[in-house]
Amino acid sequence: MRENHFDTEVAERYDDPEDPMFSPEVLGPTVDLLADLARGRPALELAVGTGRVAIPLAGRGVEVHGIELSEAMAAVLRSKPGGAGVNVTIGDMTEARVESRFGLVYLVYNTIGNVTTQDDQVRCFQTAAAHLEPGGCFVVETGVPILRRLPGEARFAVFHHTDDHVGIDEYDTATQLMWSHHYSSTDSATYTRSSVPFRYAWPAELDLMARIAGLGLSERWADWDRSPFTSASTKHVSVWVRPA
Repeated sequence: MRENHFDTEVAERYDDPEDPMFSPEVLGPTVDLLADLARGRPALELAVGTGRVAIPLAGRGVEVHGIELSEAMAAVLRSKPGGAGVNVTIGDMTEARVESRFGLVYLVYNTIGNVTTQDDQVRCFQTAAAHLEPGGCFVVETGVPILRRLPGEARFAVFHHTDDHVGIDEYDTATQLMWSHHYSSTDSATYTRSSVPFRYAWPAELDLMARIAGLGLSERWADWDRSPFTSASTKHVSVWVRPA
């Protein structure tokens, strides 16, 4: 079982209404695309978390199941209006199994990077493939590594900066590991630090992982609005399909 970085303290403050990922402008296109890809079939969210996406997707009439490592995150999901409608299996998404098959499996918001070895990322794709019915699809939303925007030998990049929070990503290009360091304050004077490890992967590497799992690339967009993916894109939403 992987280390759980989303304990009760994190779970209780995870749903930040000021975070853009909870805004209608982000959630609307996300749920629209997932509902379209589900085509009325049940869906499985890997790392379902507090139900940010699963609950509104279930509200669209899609039967949604989830796999989640953190009991605390799942507890927050169940406490929300509509949360009881999402059936959650507690377990590691690299190995957990649900006794159902789905037309859609999805993994959002860079969460593939929470799996910090290549072997386990491959196992994550294999988990998705094992749950897909023929013709079903696996959707991943994740960032494109920003290495080309790091000057010289730099290892650090600031991704958020306010009086009460500073976020800094650290990159190790030799191992493809990175860490998001969060410095948080309630008085703008004293800060506490927390760090979460990730493993970044290029789109082509994810395509190979999908191929190992028996899936083939169907679509790749720059965002949930199906905008074209280009060399300037900072993230991608990719769809791999299990052959019919």
